[in-house]
Amino acid sequence: MLDERKTAILRAVVQEYIATAQPVGSTHVANAPGVQVSSATVRNEMAVLEQEGYLAQPHTSAGRIPTDKGYRFYVDHMTTPGRMEPVAQQRVGEFFDSTHGRLEELLHQTTNLLAQVTHHAAVVVGAPAQSATVRSVQVVALSPRLATVVAVFSNGVVENEAIELPNETSEVRLAAVTAHLQAHMIGRSLDKVNIPDTGERDLDVVSRAASKALGGSSDESVFVGGAASMANAFDTVDTVRNVLRTLEQQYVMVSLVRDVLNRGLSVAIGAEHGVEPLAACSVVVKPVVVDGEQVGTVGVLGPTRMDYPQALATVEAVSDRLGRRLSDGGTAHG
Repeated sequence: MLDERKTAILRAVVQEYIATAQPVGSTHVANAPGVQVSSATVRNEMAVLEQEGYLAQPHTSAGRIPTDKGYRFYVDHMTTPGRMEPVAQQRVGEFFDSTHGRLEELLHQTTNLLAQVTHHAAVVVGAPAQSATVRSVQVVALSPRLATVVAVFSNGVVENEAIELPNETSEVRLAAVTAHLQAHMIGRSLDKVNIPDTGERDLDVVSRAASKALGGSSDESVFVGGAASMANAFDTVDTVRNVLRTLEQQYVMVSLVRDVLNRGLSVAIGAEHGVEPLAACSVVVKPVVVDGEQVGTVGVLGPTRMDYPQALATVEAVSDRLGRRLSDGGTAHG
């Protein structure tokens, strides 16, 4: 555990490096709030912090920069939670007050909003429909040989899938199918649904088709925005290339945010998240919760020298507003 002075010095180095991206010298730190000691004392303390792995010295004559361990200490001991800038706060508020439409579009636009506000790459993951419970289900005829299955889920998603009908199926028969599906689907998640046969062939064919159509959307939808801003965040072309290539791999991004949350973290710094090509990046994530149930995740991915208080405040605000937006329901899913 670091004493007060070392903590103040480390905090000053981290904040200055986040702001300037330049190694930080002892003279600057000596004048920082909470430090107020001579440059010589700061130099000695910085040498100790370097020995203990909190700081590194990229060049012999230059100042110090924080290590992943230094950032971790800073994040874990932040004295005050970050606050969003008023302009960003207003922008998030206006976005959620005015946005409407299908779920995919909402998640996609939320990703772009988060990327624009933070100037980092943004990730938004929607929960798979399998994990949400069915609130209502209905089979509606479109023509004598075609119907659509409409299901509303607890996470606010409305699934809408077309199915072909065997022969010409009457409205009365479709009403019977709807009643059969409702009896066995409502209140259950799709992965727990088991539709028993009725013994009437046409009813069973339509029931099976309907439950299969709804079960098709098992993958999480994942949206990544702001990848271009990452190109300006790193000095080496190799790092940029690795980061951009990884951001394109949806499976990796879903696993990454899920793993960070499963470990009880909201911030994973550098190598902590275990995705080698993103070792120069940190991830800030927050679950999206509706009625006590996690229905998705929002996060930002940036260089390890990201402004953590700002990133945490922004991700928290967007997660909260997205959760409230989804709990209002009525978000369609194609």
